[in-house]
Amino acid sequence: MIGILIQKPSQVPTFRTDRDGLAFEELCDEIEHADILADKASKQEAQQEEFAAAKFDADKDKSQFRQYETASDRVKNFYLEQHAKQTVAYNLKARNDFHSKTRAEMSVWEAMERLNTLIDESDPDTDLSQIEHLLQSAEAMRRDGCPRWMQLTGLIHDLGKLLFFFDAQGQWDVVGDTFPVGCAFDDKIIYGNKSFSANPDVNDPIYSTENGIYTPGCGLENIMISWGHDEYLYHVVKDQSSLPDEALAMIRYHSFYPWHQQGAYRQFMNEHDERMLKAVKWFNPYDLYSKSDEKPCAEKLKVSLTSHCCCNY
Repeated sequence: MIGILIQKPSQVPTFRTDRDGLAFEELCDEIEHADILADKASKQEAQQEEFAAAKFDADKDKSQFRQYETASDRVKNFYLEQHAKQTVAYNLKARNDFHSKTRAEMSVWEAMERLNTLIDESDPDTDLSQIEHLLQSAEAMRRDGCPRWMQLTGLIHDLGKLLFFFDAQGQWDVVGDTFPVGCAFDDKIIYGNKSFSANPDVNDPIYSTENGIYTPGCGLENIMISWGHDEYLYHVVKDQSSLPDEALAMIRYHSFYPWHQQGAYRQFMNEHDERMLKAVKWFNPYDLYSKSDEKPCAEKLKVSLTSHCCCNY
């Protein structure tokens, strides 16, 4: 069974319609575009390094392959704000809020429609809506014969973005690449660790060290990942579903690019994380590259999905 969150009805906040759904959608698209370019660049860099080891100067500058400066100013400003505000203190508060607040009670399909409807109301001509992205990810997995649990994971992996329309402080605590807090910010995070200069944790004598509040080999399940739609939905699904660990990892880490694409924070991994890394790498292309010119028919797929799915929420 999968729900969105079940708490006391008296504490349910209002679904905010005053937030700019169009701006939110546009930023999500631009961040995803930057991630696609970075993913391609990291693969090119790996291939180039392998070839350069035998053919080229070992001192060759590899930084040319991660040209995030080509991203829009909106993306750059977004990450400056995110990197300044994702602190240990905020993340502790966000997790406390998660356990003390109700945001919604709805089925998976209702959640997809709620997220999609608000975006469409902001701009009905948006090229690819949230529901279409989720359906395309799931459909690509289905066509490739991926297991049904993975198809479901593709269908729901971004539903945590509903957080933006409840009590999120802005877009910076909903979307964007994720990273650990409570230890030094790695230079493989988008825009590098210098972009965290306004974050008070960089001056903390413990949080600013390589391992921070953690122990090497402690396992990523014990690491506090920056709060956003990934972390939020991970906690929801972990509590309210029977999806396998691989699915939980796909949801929690799909925006953790410094780890699954750049090799950062490996000192915290255990044997379980080694297996989960393979699962996230399996999932990642379906998230980034499943978009196509042919849009899925949501109503047709809704009939197909709901006729095969009967859940109590």
